[in-house]
Amino acid sequence: MGILSLLIKMVLAFCAVNIYALSMVYLNGAMAVLAIIIGIFFVFALCAFPCRSKEGGRLGRMHRGSCLMKIFLADATAEIIGAVYFAVSGKWGITVTVNCIIAVILLALMFITAAVRIYTSSVQIGIKWRVLGVIFAFIPVINAAVLFKMLRLTDNEYRTECDKLALDRSREQERVCATKYPILMVHGVFFRDVKALNYWGRIPQELEKNGAKIYYGCQQSADSVAGCAAELKAKIDEIVEREKCGKVNIIAHSKGGLDSRYAISMLGAGDRVASLTTVNTPHRGCQFADYLLNKVPESFKNGLADKYNAALKKLGDTKPDFMAAVTDLTASACEEMNKLCEDVQGVYYQSVGSRSVSAMGGRFPLNLSYHFVKYFDGPNDGLVSVESMKWGERFIFAEPNGKRGITHGDIIDLNRENIKDFDVREFYVKLVSQLKEKGF
Repeated sequence: MGILSLLIKMVLAFCAVNIYALSMVYLNGAMAVLAIIIGIFFVFALCAFPCRSKEGGRLGRMHRGSCLMKIFLADATAEIIGAVYFAVSGKWGITVTVNCIIAVILLALMFITAAVRIYTSSVQIGIKWRVLGVIFAFIPVINAAVLFKMLRLTDNEYRTECDKLALDRSREQERVCATKYPILMVHGVFFRDVKALNYWGRIPQELEKNGAKIYYGCQQSADSVAGCAAELKAKIDEIVEREKCGKVNIIAHSKGGLDSRYAISMLGAGDRVASLTTVNTPHRGCQFADYLLNKVPESFKNGLADKYNAALKKLGDTKPDFMAAVTDLTASACEEMNKLCEDVQGVYYQSVGSRSVSAMGGRFPLNLSYHFVKYFDGPNDGLVSVESMKWGERFIFAEPNGKRGITHGDIIDLNRENIKDFDVREFYVKLVSQLKEKGF
């Protein structure tokens, strides 16, 4: 919405509110007609369609909500200034009182309509700003600051998503991610592949838009590397048989990279894997994990493991093993694994890494573990050190900009967050398109 168009809408809204209020104060035949006309204009021309949007659906609703909220803020400010003027100048009377009451009702309608659109359609305002918006809704100054922050987030989201859709349309016929072999995406530890909440955020959908065929590992959330690898081997065989494709390309995050390497090297999946791309995988383990396992009392570890395993069974794991999963992530366990799991000839190995810049750059709980991992392992993404991530012929590093960094969760779009100067979806499109160019 252009600045001039926005200003015109603000003026029209202000005029509509006050003319409607005055028409209700001096209600007669002519004023009743005027009130109906202004009411229709207010509801349909302002509240329903406050601006034009490039896109429909969710983005269109969000954009209209953002535009309407800006109009509301401007008009509410003008109404407050007017009310203060009449009160200070001594010109306050019944007309002004009724005018203010009706204006408040109309502005409330405008605010509620805008807020509902933003709350139900924006992804980027997240839970944090939604909660703050409710908590501080009736606290002056603070509520305005929260609203301005939410408007910045929604405006940035609208521009980013519109540009993204335009880019996808421009290359639709190219099918840049249509690899020779399907993509098998393998999750990390303590997560499961479920339809309700995709572990990989918006990435799979973006890859599919550009021609990729996507499958998921669906291994247990917590088990030993060997146990998860056996499940992955069965999944690879299933995909190859179903698609008659001969091989798959694996993209695996965190512990999923270790599971995949074990399946390829130790369980005979190598002849059915064209490439393995590991993402922030602790190939050399985490010394911080060794320290914790050595220092934490056995009773505490066993109690935590029992509770976690019981919870995981309810979520779908058949035989979860919390301690086996954690132990296999230690530096000592990974050192032994690396002696056994030699890279298989004919499989293309590459790795991806990223790092946080500071503890403040990550979301809970990665902001808590960042300093501990840095002390033991060096620069890290909140869980895994950069040096531990490197494996294969090529290492691709997602260099962070500014103070934000790219965490262990950011690199798989876990929070569906648009990060300045780092488009995670486009990062994976480029990654997969390069596999296509290599003939995989």
